[in-house]
Amino acid sequence: MVWIPGGTFRMGSTNFYVEERPVRDARVDGFWMDEHPVTVAEFRRFVKATGHVTVAERPLDPSAYPDADEAQLTPGSLVFRPSRGPVPLGDYRVWWAFVPGACWHHPEGRDSDTYTRARHPVVHIAHEDALAYARWAERELPNEAEWERAARGGLDGATYAWGDDPLPGGRHMANTWQGEFPWRDLGLDGHVGTSPVGAFPANGYGLSDVCGNVWEWTADSYPVEPPAGQRACCTPAPEDRFPRMVIKGGSHLCAPSYCLRYRPAARQAQAVESSTSHLGFRCVLRAA
Repeated sequence: MVWIPGGTFRMGSTNFYVEERPVRDARVDGFWMDEHPVTVAEFRRFVKATGHVTVAERPLDPSAYPDADEAQLTPGSLVFRPSRGPVPLGDYRVWWAFVPGACWHHPEGRDSDTYTRARHPVVHIAHEDALAYARWAERELPNEAEWERAARGGLDGATYAWGDDPLPGGRHMANTWQGEFPWRDLGLDGHVGTSPVGAFPANGYGLSDVCGNVWEWTADSYPVEPPAGQRACCTPAPEDRFPRMVIKGGSHLCAPSYCLRYRPAARQAQAVESSTSHLGFRCVLRAA
């Protein structure tokens, strides 16, 4: 973990999406934060120690999905699947699919595995799963202000965790989407899909992957209805019947041609029961 100094900073942005407004002063006390998102290897140790079964590995509760065919209420999770060519960007169901058997150790479905991805962020994690890991590790999930303070790395008001230039010196600073979303990722940053943690430069506080790679859960609820017509950055719109939490950081699916949310100020709502192939977490330890 790395130490994040306490203090007051400008939280939010007026330059991008309405849910990031207004810019306001926020103050946090100093705390420790995981240097990088929790990895597959770290989550595997937790599962071996506790026997935890993730939400994605459990059958769905019929009472929570009253309109669904019970035969379809099988364990699984949402997996990104690129389209075969250009498509209208108004319907996320074109590139997201519920895949039976998809979970943290089968990220693309039953025929996939994580044997070569031990250092990649663990994904297909619902909020409940992140909380269970944090309790086991004697840590907590960060609140939104803590997460944004840490992600800024001391660059108060900057667009990205590294400054205002998206490609300083022509260098890619985060794992994001280059090309035409959702069908062609050129992989100019060296990665298509998730990348090993620490593959890109750390921010000013020594934190890796606070922009791009995977979205990260926070401890804060998202009570406000997202603006009508808002493009959810590669993320299915939250179900009204499930509580929603704030997620931060963007992911490898964030494309400027669709949305630009691999920034510290960016935020979205995610239903607590949802897990996806681009959603993980990291923990904090607050000073006594």
